[in-house]
Amino acid sequence: MVYRAIGLMSGSSLDGLDIVFAEILENGGKWSYELVHADCIPYSSEWIEQLKNATSLSALDYQLLHTAYGHYIGQCVNEFIEKHQLHFKVAVIASHGHTTFHIPAKKMTAQLGDGAAIAATTQLPVVTDLRAMDIAFGGQGAPIVPIGEQLFFSNYQYFLNIGGIANISISNDGYKAFDICAANRVLNMLANEAGQEFDRDGALARSGQVNQALLNELNGLTYYTLPIPKSLANSFGTDTVFPIIKKYGLTTADALHTYVAHIVRQIKNAVMSNRVSANGEEQLLVTGGGALNGYLIERLQEALGSIKVIIPDEQLVQYKEALIMALIGVLRWREEYNVLSSVTGATRNSVGGAMWMGQEE
Repeated sequence: MVYRAIGLMSGSSLDGLDIVFAEILENGGKWSYELVHADCIPYSSEWIEQLKNATSLSALDYQLLHTAYGHYIGQCVNEFIEKHQLHFKVAVIASHGHTTFHIPAKKMTAQLGDGAAIAATTQLPVVTDLRAMDIAFGGQGAPIVPIGEQLFFSNYQYFLNIGGIANISISNDGYKAFDICAANRVLNMLANEAGQEFDRDGALARSGQVNQALLNELNGLTYYTLPIPKSLANSFGTDTVFPIIKKYGLTTADALHTYVAHIVRQIKNAVMSNRVSANGEEQLLVTGGGALNGYLIERLQEALGSIKVIIPDEQLVQYKEALIMALIGVLRWREEYNVLSSVTGATRNSVGGAMWMGQEE
């Protein structure tokens, strides 16, 4: 079976809406893909502010934003379809939405982007609320990409995504996966203070010096001692980590240098405490915007030693998560498990996602 699907992802770094169109093939239980088209639609300053401040809105204003953002996503998909001449080729759209509230301990997670609005705007089948079922079954609702790593990229032992939050999946007697630490969201907030959208290639961080006291305080945060499975909300970076950095009064370069050292330390700890094999050749596939941060990747390879850090082609680096959202949507369409309880800690695997039928029969 070949499924032609669109996957949508909005990460916590707020750089834009990732859209992919993929042909996903299932043949005798084996899955493969062709990533046909992919774009990132940058958010306007107005959308960045609205998404950034969503958690402080009243209930009514939050719901109005949820609806408006859904219609905006639908419009972006329509423009993408028009641009790439995909009319009558798309079977299903899977939208991750933009995470706002994520409180697994209270069995609640929320992503902006109303599925009914997307479906009505595109007049196509749409899958949303991809994490909700797992959360209801007592899971962390995160990470959800390991199902795609298992089906598409089985030749790697470790999968690291460095987005707004860094998370890892480990193929070792079943799958383990968890959020490691805040990453690009904090790095970008620091770069913004120097008038830059982000620290291109880690150049500013490379020019700085480590502040050992700050590094020690960051590495001592309680989250890092918690057992897995575990996950982070965006607020960990903005409300916990960033204020700690700011109180030291460092230059932007020194703050970035120190925070890169912190990210690398926590990734190393995550890998080494869940080592697959100390003997055979091990590979770590790195995707997400942080994979393009040359300084961070250099430091990471130094820290991991014999474990080979692999950066795939730039399209997969940037769009792996949106690609896997498309797969998750296809699995939901087939009513097959698309979230793994071994990863999230839920009581069972689940078929995640609400289906919105936007097309006419």
